[in-house]
Amino acid sequence: MAVLVIAEHNNSEVSHTTRSVVTAASKVDSDIHILVAGSGCGSAADAASKINGVSKVIKVDGAPYEHFLAENMATLISGMASNYGHVMAPASTFGKDFMPRVAALLDMSQISDIISVVDKDTFTRPIYAGNVIATVKSSDSIKMITVRPSAFDRAGDGGSAGVEDGSVGEDSGLSSFVGKEETKSDRPELTSANIVVSGGRGFGSADKFKMLESLADKLGAAIGASRAAVDAGYCPNDYQVGQTGKIVAPNLYIAIGISGAIQHLAGMKESKVIVAINKDENAPIFEIADYGLVADLFDVLPELEKAL
Repeated sequence: MAVLVIAEHNNSEVSHTTRSVVTAASKVDSDIHILVAGSGCGSAADAASKINGVSKVIKVDGAPYEHFLAENMATLISGMASNYGHVMAPASTFGKDFMPRVAALLDMSQISDIISVVDKDTFTRPIYAGNVIATVKSSDSIKMITVRPSAFDRAGDGGSAGVEDGSVGEDSGLSSFVGKEETKSDRPELTSANIVVSGGRGFGSADKFKMLESLADKLGAAIGASRAAVDAGYCPNDYQVGQTGKIVAPNLYIAIGISGAIQHLAGMKESKVIVAINKDENAPIFEIADYGLVADLFDVLPELEKAL
């Protein structure tokens, strides 16, 4: 049976997480349908139709889906799910909001945060902060799956799928949209950046943490942080990388003043190249780093910037 991918989008553009889910879906079946539910989402549906491997786009354009409220999304998806063998969404804030509710409505088990597809029924997912990889096999008639975007390459453009209009349901009335506050930045978004520069407790203060900004700007990088740096108030919560923060897998990850607690490693160890700078030669971060420099960050950063 076909695979239904739930598109994460902003009503005009499809997110990179959706492209990663399409790649994961292609390892299950070649017949991939994308659901684009929103309000004024025609542009997003058109963008989804151009993704390689997509055979059909279902556009559901109506007010109940403008803000992707979990109750309305779950009712819509559960009503469509019987036509599919797999329903897949990104393991992001977007997908994690409604997928468990869909699984409950269908009385199916959810397989969360998969990092590979073994076959149509079998998947792998990290547990215990990524220290163990569990292989999960499901006999459910509909597999409810969230996909870790960083574990799969993003599908490119080149497709020409048809776009169909789906039926708009009623507003459940169970919740209402109040407001949204977003952090605006000229730097790349953390989870989609090719380069991430992260700082830890080693910086010692919020003022000194700002040293990362000029380095990140020279590299065109996003800024990340360990939980210790966030908890100490050096930077906003949005910067946190790790098990309880954001999962990233850039081409280059530079960890500065980060010891490498297991919870932090769980959020960045899939990075292609890892560079660590720490004055403690026994810091756990060096165990996974491709390049390590044992030095005081306050000596190294000015030299690094000068060289760049």
